[in-house]
Amino acid sequence: MFLNENIRLLRESLGLSQVDLAKKLNVSKQCISNWENDNVQPSIEMLEKLSDLFKVTTDYLLGRTVKESITTENLTTEQIAHIRLIIQDFQNCNKK
Repeated sequence: MFLNENIRLLRESLGLSQVDLAKKLNVSKQCISNWENDNVQPSIEMLEKLSDLFKVTTDYLLGRTVKESITTENLTTEQIAHIRLIIQDFQNCNKK
């Protein structure tokens, strides 16, 4: 996938409109639209902000890796263990 597609998919996965995302990043809705339509590329500073907001790496945003990471910051050890079990269940279902 490409940067423009990843921005759109990640935005939609959080249930954000282009206007919502624009407000969070302090840019115009047109700016978001231009990124998603691949008319303009976000600056490095904006890539960092997008990465932080979506909780993904810049490599993931840029399509350099398809591996998405999940931040477990502020979660207990027990909560992390539950998340690991859920991920394993999904991985096992996909093998069938």
